Amino acid sequence: QVQLVESGGGLVQAGGSLRLNCAASGRTLSNYNMGWFRQAPGKEREIVAAIRWSGGSTFYADSVKGRFSISRDKAKNTVSLQMNSLKFEDTAVYYCAARFGDVGNYYSGYNYWGRGTQVTVSS
Repeated sequence: QVQLVESGGGLVQAGGSLRLNCAASGRTLSNYNMGWFRQAPGKEREIVAAIRWSGGSTFYADSVKGRFSISRDKAKNTVSLQMNSLKFEDTAVYYCAARFGDVGNYYSGYNYWGRGTQVTVSS
């Protein structure tokens, strides 16, 4: 089992920045794929970014490329999402997720989820 706890959400003005953190416990994350997803009211959950724990390769949704950056800290067992130049449409609940197996696509098959953290961007 992997437990995931997100933190760092909040209210920010458009153009501002936030950093989300996900603390993982329960297992070492070697060979895991870690992702950040979000779900806005009335919309389906979508992937934002993902990272291979071992190799560090990354994936970004087109909507956040150039603005968001995902990273992991192996010593602290955390995954972070730095969000810059935030837009109103980035408003959503953001979820951290984990999937064993760091091959294949970045956006499906996740079976461990955090409870989410709210990000609200005011226009």
